[in-house]
Amino acid sequence: MTEQTTPLTLAVVGHTNVGKTSLLRTLTRDVGFGAISHRPSTTRHVEGARLSVDGEALIELYDTPGFEDAIALYEYIEQLPPTERRLDGPEQIQRFLDTSEAAQRFEQEAKVLRQLLQSDAGFYVIDSREPVLAKYRDELAILAMCGKPLLPVLNFVNAPEQREAAWREVLARLGLHAVVRFDSVAPPADGEQRLYENLSLVLDSQRPRLQRLIEHNQAQVQVRRKAGYRLIAELLVDIAACRRSVPPHQLEDAIQALHNDVRQREQRCVEALLTLYAFRKDDAEAQDLPLEEGRWGEDLFNPATMKQFGVKVGGGMAAGAATGAGIDLFTGGLSLGAATVLGAAIGGFTQTFRSYGERIKGKWRGERELTVNDSTLRLLAIRQQRLLNALELRGHAAQERIQMDTPLEQQWRKGELAPQLTTARAYPAWSSLNGRKPRPDHERTHAIETLAASLAKLDARD
Repeated sequence: MTEQTTPLTLAVVGHTNVGKTSLLRTLTRDVGFGAISHRPSTTRHVEGARLSVDGEALIELYDTPGFEDAIALYEYIEQLPPTERRLDGPEQIQRFLDTSEAAQRFEQEAKVLRQLLQSDAGFYVIDSREPVLAKYRDELAILAMCGKPLLPVLNFVNAPEQREAAWREVLARLGLHAVVRFDSVAPPADGEQRLYENLSLVLDSQRPRLQRLIEHNQAQVQVRRKAGYRLIAELLVDIAACRRSVPPHQLEDAIQALHNDVRQREQRCVEALLTLYAFRKDDAEAQDLPLEEGRWGEDLFNPATMKQFGVKVGGGMAAGAATGAGIDLFTGGLSLGAATVLGAAIGGFTQTFRSYGERIKGKWRGERELTVNDSTLRLLAIRQQRLLNALELRGHAAQERIQMDTPLEQQWRKGELAPQLTTARAYPAWSSLNGRKPRPDHERTHAIETLAASLAKLDARD
């Protein structure tokens, strides 16, 4: 059993409104941590979060208020009356904290400095879009007095107006050469790994702990991705296996009902993916994702949507004008001729007759059979894979519309339909949309797992 150790404590510090809370939301994958606003001084107190592996707390992160008047504070510290002996940096900071101004004029700065003094190190978050002003130089000078290792974190580096080069130059002049780029809105795939690796440069004794956190995070990425592809595969198999027989006079209502059921099933998959990646449905609406009331803005059964995603409409036995886009209509519900049916029954093919019994009855009653066509399945696969990829690249502080430009998905647009979905069409019992919850079935499970693996493989190739 791993011996419990005291967690590494890190203070997240910096000027007001540079993205400190945003960084913590992304590192903790908690969209509800703290408050994010474009208004300055949103965070007014110190708030903590813990990163654990196998029940052991490895790191404690503390969000702090933003520095508001570093220039005035630096002047105030320098003008304090002289002492009998020269004070070092931490002593100068403590002397300031003991004054009345620490509870009044510089209350916010005092909260930051107290937390940094109590921590093992600090992340100094920088809005790289900002010019390097005197107030930031004074901030760094004051923070350096605390005598704690500081790792500058360049935030918003993906913005066109970023000034990364200027910031790196001034940080180097101050002796801060270990700098990490970490855009909290759209962090790079290896962003957390680089963050902790750079932290180990200034905290060498903590390298094993940080490496353990890196390996855990990398493993979790694979776990989430695998679970995401399985959710998509379950959606596709569920809808491919859906088959409904209806009398001709109920055809129009049945088509509309199937449209709605498929839309709702896709929505459940969207919500499951959001949950898997620690986003919430309400957050998705508030952040203006490409969802309307939590749903996709472009209607699944609109031919224009299929064209937009590069999916060819038509093919098979689709009767678009008669059934509405996305649905196949099979006259009589069965493609087997009467002689074939009779031969199967006389020949003793009991299992075959059982499998097709209800469809045979439907044919004799003149019913029509509805299924979801290949084009709709292709569109479902593309949309969900795009969402999965977008969520993997999205920081938990992001507030802009998701950009879903990847991957190419050529296989789903033009290639053969996945064989697992072709198989699923022959097994209506595999679908939850046919009125019953699917029972545990080895073949269904195998089809889902194989399809999920195929999705992951194709995505890696794109």
